[in-house]
Amino acid sequence: MTAELIDGKKISQEIRKQLEREVEELTAKGIKPGLAVILVGEDPASRTYVTSKQKSCRAIGMESVLIEYPDDVSENELLDKIRELNADDSIHGILVQLPIPPHISETKVIETISPEKDVDGFHPINIGKMMTGQDTFLPCTPYGVIKMLEFMDIKPEGKHAVIIGRSNIVGKPMGQLLLNANATVTYCHSRTADLKSITEQADILVAAVGKAKMIKADHVKQGAVVIDVGIHRDEHGKLCGDVDFEDVKDKASYITPVPGGVGPMTITMLLYNTVKSAKKTVK
Repeated sequence: MTAELIDGKKISQEIRKQLEREVEELTAKGIKPGLAVILVGEDPASRTYVTSKQKSCRAIGMESVLIEYPDDVSENELLDKIRELNADDSIHGILVQLPIPPHISETKVIETISPEKDVDGFHPINIGKMMTGQDTFLPCTPYGVIKMLEFMDIKPEGKHAVIIGRSNIVGKPMGQLLLNANATVTYCHSRTADLKSITEQADILVAAVGKAKMIKADHVKQGAVVIDVGIHRDEHGKLCGDVDFEDVKDKASYITPVPGGVGPMTITMLLYNTVKSAKKTVK
């Protein structure tokens, strides 16, 4: 039995249609949702990603502002720009495209963005609200995964979810959101002893480990839901994930492909958070 594909592209298009309607309604009230993206330096992957974000914003009628700086921009200049955007009523979401040059503190950058405009969901205040189950901006990739599960009617409640990876951007918040949805959560990482013995207990397995095709069929329980957050190029230059798709697809009940799985959801949830921020300004 081959696993059913969780089609992130299709799910994300459904969500974007709804967002487009909401943007229209807001624009009619004189509020055009606006996202400001700051790009520091010339990293080609970051530039591709930022271009894609801008295109997605415009496609649903949102305003998108790109602010570019050279690699050697001072930390103070960047922080001053963020403060200026915090005070700008036409901007509802601010994000600084990571990674940034090492002479600039990532922590300071994240903490300078107003929690009310932190549509990446990285500000400590928003992380704290997520931990305590309050309404807030949730980190885009994990939130995208939760939306995918909802669309496929896969309920985390009572399930054992195993997260491989503990980054602040994906691993940690992913586990917390599944815990908030009443799953029992186990985190695994590079220091975990006997990884397979834990992953093969997972009803929901989320791979956010950063190693191409690391997860094989023998890591996976029969009938598990497998979510692949990784993105790499294999030895033939083809896009692939952390999960060896061909090896795992006959053992899982549901699986996300790479590309076309979690990827499209990340930008969609960024748009979702920006529209949510704009809605809060309606008097």
